[in-house]
Amino acid sequence: MHRRMLPLKLALLFFFGVFLIYPLAYVIPNSASDVVFQVLVLDLGSTPKDRANVLALLLKSFPDQQFSEKSFSLPFTLRSFPTEIPAKNLAEQLQNAGAQAEVVSKRRWTAVFFQEALGFQLLGSPSFPFFRLQPNSPFLWECLNNSLLMALFSTLITTLVCLPLAYWMTHYRVRGQALLSGLLLVPLLMPPFVGAIGLQRLLGRFGLVNLLLMKGGFLDPGQPIDFLGKGGFFGVVLMQVLHLYPILYLNLTAAWANIDPTLEDAARNLGAGEWRVFRTITFPLLLPGYFAGAALVFVWAFTDLGTPLVFNFTCVLPVQIYDQVSDPQRTNPVAYVLVVITLVVTLLLFYTARWIVSRQSYLGVGKGAVSVAPRPAALGQTLLIYASVGFLTLLALLPLLSVILTACARRWIMTPLPESYTSFYFEEVWSNRIAALSMRNSVAYSVCSTLLDVILGVSLAWLVARRPSWLTSILDGLATLPLALPGLVLAFGYLTCYSSLNLGWLGSYLEPTRNPVPLLIVAYTVRRLPFVTRSALAGLQQIPPVLEEAAENLGASRWRVMRTITMPLIGANLIAGAILTFSFAVLEVSDSLMLAREQKYYPITKAILGLLMRPEDGDMIASALSVYAMAMLATCLLFASLILGRRMGQLFRASS
Repeated sequence: MHRRMLPLKLALLFFFGVFLIYPLAYVIPNSASDVVFQVLVLDLGSTPKDRANVLALLLKSFPDQQFSEKSFSLPFTLRSFPTEIPAKNLAEQLQNAGAQAEVVSKRRWTAVFFQEALGFQLLGSPSFPFFRLQPNSPFLWECLNNSLLMALFSTLITTLVCLPLAYWMTHYRVRGQALLSGLLLVPLLMPPFVGAIGLQRLLGRFGLVNLLLMKGGFLDPGQPIDFLGKGGFFGVVLMQVLHLYPILYLNLTAAWANIDPTLEDAARNLGAGEWRVFRTITFPLLLPGYFAGAALVFVWAFTDLGTPLVFNFTCVLPVQIYDQVSDPQRTNPVAYVLVVITLVVTLLLFYTARWIVSRQSYLGVGKGAVSVAPRPAALGQTLLIYASVGFLTLLALLPLLSVILTACARRWIMTPLPESYTSFYFEEVWSNRIAALSMRNSVAYSVCSTLLDVILGVSLAWLVARRPSWLTSILDGLATLPLALPGLVLAFGYLTCYSSLNLGWLGSYLEPTRNPVPLLIVAYTVRRLPFVTRSALAGLQQIPPVLEEAAENLGASRWRVMRTITMPLIGANLIAGAILTFSFAVLEVSDSLMLAREQKYYPITKAILGLLMRPEDGDMIASALSVYAMAMLATCLLFASLILGRRMGQLFRASS
């Protein structure tokens, strides 16, 4: 039976190899090497006149060298060029003179690009320690620092927000707790890329807050407060925190609910205070869940491309990579280095978190243990919970409300609120060629990627659950890898490797500069495959294999068993996973921005960014398009939440 599944396993391995491993493998060597173009002389000419003309040309082109017929040992490498055009020009001149010459490319391994991007020099200093480190590329070093600081601040602030929320929601019962839990997930409806548009309206130098302060006489109109700070740094951090905290919250609540409270009670009975109990008992037991969520928050914040672009905060690694590939003709090896650095940081952090999650020493629940029993909250605690959740929800909703107001505004210039309102821009979305086409494109791309995800996810989950082997373990690891793989890295790999290959007839399908649609669909599929795989695997683990075996013993084929037994029993899991896959694919940012170059291929996120650059009414149409996209996402997440319930949080965990 296992051998009968070998073709399916090999097909899945082929898919991962072509669309996951190969793009990554292409990026890595290009970061540590470059290509030089050499002019190779094969023959000086067939006649004495030709040979004389060739030698004269060589002496004219290279006056510092001595050339004669006897000095050549053919074939002869004449010269190496860093680019192809001058090498071709020289080879053509030699051919016109009568020689046989050709241009060959040769890869040269070097660490110079890593040194250029992140290398250091030791410079003398007049004071202790009498030396200082000077980066070779101060700008790129600043970009890396900004990216790491943004991710670090986002993770720390998210931690401070989520720890008390997770504690209250797992230890206390309050009226309307289900509603409060739902409100805490509201930010999932609004990607930071879209929320940044609204946040600029709120906290910009002449945004809503500053204008209200000016109108009330609390602020000098000539000196508005820079709430976003450092050209948008704090604005990006705030938007990332407001969007990503539900991921950490879901992981912390799941981990806290599984802690045996008798361990904490035992520490209290021995005289430990609440802070010491938390520091020595509770938080160590929370570490698996905390690292699972915090790793995802850090990775997503570190590789966020859309939010810095909207804020025009360019001094971060993702934007530098995006700028490099905006024109494929000028992509240089430093861009590959930046991608490798991003990949190493994210994979190192992600798999460190997985290792911590899998350590048995952190298990806090044993045989006969009890879970946390929520107790009724006192009046003061209830008010604190309501106030905290309400304030956080308001902060998360303000950018959304600002986007809606922008879409409804007929005129909104230097006033706290729009002067008049209209539905014109919502109608304009359907008449504007870019906006309407992007809606159709995104839905089509997302539907295709969702269908692929269902096929691949069900196949892989069934193999893992029913036909485990060393090969299925590898496939499962490859399917989980996209959780740690930034879309920025994958899109860069697709764009560079499939643009450089001579694919023949496949070029019209896979070359992104000619037709990015297939690679966009594949990128969406690979990035969201873990959602469907985990949903299907969770369903299969709840189905006794005896039901499928009974059908097979009665003569049913493998396909009929899958169609009549397995699929109906895991139908709810598949629907929920497919809905999540579709909804997040619709608003995928990094893959869409990097792969879609022409307007006719624009998905929604690329169209939003393009419309924002349009003068006069561009931000209004972009906001209206964002509202439609968020409404679509909200509907999808509502259905997925109704189907999955609390299990929905498991899809955002770093452990498999």
